[in-house]
Amino acid sequence: MGLEQTQGAAARERIARLRQVMRERCVAAVWVPTSDPHLSTYLPGRWKGREWASGFTGSLATLVVTAEYAGLWVDSRYWDQADAQLKGSGIATVRTTNAPGQSHLDWLAANVQPGQVVAVDGAVLGLGLARSAATQLAAAGVVLRTDLDVVAEAWADRPPLPAAPVYAHALSPVPRTDKLRAVRAEMGVLGATHHFISTLDDVAWLTNLRGADVDYIPVFLAHLLVEPGGARLFIGAGKVPDALRAELEADGVTLHPYDEASRALGALPEGTRLLVDPRRITHGLRQAVGKGVSVVEGLNPSTVAKSRKTDAELAHFRNAMEQDGAALCAFFAWFESALGREPITELTVDERLSAERARRPGFVSLSFSTIAAFNANAAMPHYRATQASHATVCLPGQQPRGLLLIDSGGQYTSGTTDITRVVPVGETTAEQRRDFTLVLRGMINLSRARFPRGTRSPNLDALARTPLWAEGLDYGHGTGHGVGFFLNVHEGPHGVSPTMPNDSTTALEPGMITSNEPGLYRPGRWGIRIENLIAAVPDRKTEFGDFLRFETLSLCPIDTRLVDPALLSREETDWLNAYHATVRERLQPHLQGAGRDWLLQRTQPL
Repeated sequence: MGLEQTQGAAARERIARLRQVMRERCVAAVWVPTSDPHLSTYLPGRWKGREWASGFTGSLATLVVTAEYAGLWVDSRYWDQADAQLKGSGIATVRTTNAPGQSHLDWLAANVQPGQVVAVDGAVLGLGLARSAATQLAAAGVVLRTDLDVVAEAWADRPPLPAAPVYAHALSPVPRTDKLRAVRAEMGVLGATHHFISTLDDVAWLTNLRGADVDYIPVFLAHLLVEPGGARLFIGAGKVPDALRAELEADGVTLHPYDEASRALGALPEGTRLLVDPRRITHGLRQAVGKGVSVVEGLNPSTVAKSRKTDAELAHFRNAMEQDGAALCAFFAWFESALGREPITELTVDERLSAERARRPGFVSLSFSTIAAFNANAAMPHYRATQASHATVCLPGQQPRGLLLIDSGGQYTSGTTDITRVVPVGETTAEQRRDFTLVLRGMINLSRARFPRGTRSPNLDALARTPLWAEGLDYGHGTGHGVGFFLNVHEGPHGVSPTMPNDSTTALEPGMITSNEPGLYRPGRWGIRIENLIAAVPDRKTEFGDFLRFETLSLCPIDTRLVDPALLSREETDWLNAYHATVRERLQPHLQGAGRDWLLQRTQPL
């Protein structure tokens, strides 16, 4: 039996298990989101229920199962991947766009009969989504149950909670006591006496702790309850060493069992005013709050505070970018020398680049799964090569042709990196160079932006798209996401994307870091994305207020062999040459031999 048949058979068997539990529980449909009790982007194995049931490994999808139907709702980033991984499973790929009426909730409201039950685990369902789902399904007469975890009952070999130890982040420049004091001050402004936090990066940032419970992200499973005179950290037994526990207790942070968080919320004294963030807490935890407690809803103060990197944190970030850039230069030097001499696949690219990063000081792990995509594979923004399915870039004696896209990043104790470069493999076409140059112009356009402090970040998205729009072109993802300080590679509350809330929560402030990654994708042919991380920093003060600009943090040459100079303005050419001069100056001390030679060659003025 082939791999696809084996995977399809496994998914069919697991869907059958779900249906058996559904019959026993009198449930007409089960809804399986991609989520955990902390609403994380990357999930510990224990909560990869959607992946377990469907076999689909993408980072975002929603599974719906009824007695007769199973469907996986995915957006355009995952259509091809879902088609391939669901083959033989009996699960349909439901291709969603931004058009109304296409969500799984729309399907459930239209296809589940009035009076029947839809079950979803409220312990992993975001509060805001739970509210909208209840309203929509109730309007169709459908009953929503959030107190039943069908997946858990069907999943016999479900992984346990992760047990990786927690450690102090030595480079955190602000003491946890100061951070907690600032959070309490914000609580006071909102009239709250207590504040419950579940998002893992908020907990890690506030406590100056890091862990390894989630792939690629140095966080740990915990909830935090901030009180007037201290804070309670709900965390697994044995995860905090005794010496660190003593440090935390000295700072007013006491440790409690992970599974006692819900009971603690239910035991809060009457008259408590509890601050929760409805976008960052689950329905199940909100339901646990005692009846005599007044709930104040607002953005977690730590979410905003950690997005505004201090000068000391930005200095650490610059160090991380130098180490990361040096690793990339060493990799590209090998890559260009190996073309035509060694067998190179997309998997080889991932392995060699990861090895170069691992050699750099302060490296801890990758910050996400490396995307190494050759030619048509690069047209899928979230493509990932696997042992079962990957492309060969070249073989010895060959003269391959095409474009190789590499989107990768690292977690260093001094910062989190995320960078995308596209390089030519052999001869390229005028159309490829034109596409690359248009994307580059959009990236430069955003890099050079100056704007009033407090500008809402989604409003800047059009700057990166304008050169493409002028040619009738576009891309289907946001232009940028926030990035954490040795934390989440995708961090809120800000981001340069038209789908983000255009409100005060996404206002740009000094110290905020975002990715800058416009793209262009031609299905079946090639994909182009160029990405740097940029930080909002003070620019000038005028009679119209304080203005900000972006400092480009990422350091790696942009391949000028793919640039059509005739399409660049003088200002754009000057920006590119100045960027390369900075890259050369900053990276040269970290390189020697072939890596240094490659750097000098690829940073020559255009």
